[in-house]
Amino acid sequence: MAFKHLIGGAALLAMLAGCSSTDTAPTQAAKPAHSDGTCSAAAAQGLLGQVATAEVVEQARQQSGARTARVLSPGDMVTLEYNSQRLNIDITEAEVIERIACG
Repeated sequence: MAFKHLIGGAALLAMLAGCSSTDTAPTQAAKPAHSDGTCSAAAAQGLLGQVATAEVVEQARQQSGARTARVLSPGDMVTLEYNSQRLNIDITEAEVIERIACG
């Protein structure tokens, strides 16, 4: 009887071994800070006082780690939902950046 259990156990182990995977995950290069898209406005504060050109807005977005950026002019109507992956850039009438915040 013990011999049957030993053979049965060996057969079970052989079947389970066939189900296991020996593949390893590919090595990934280091990701930049905020790769998850979470915004950090502090990283873009050095752009305050600059004209909000497309290049400066993109630079602010990249520095903050945000997935998106929106430029808000005086009087613009905006949605009030908080989005942790969005950078808000408030500008003056002269298109000078006066505030950079996440949301």
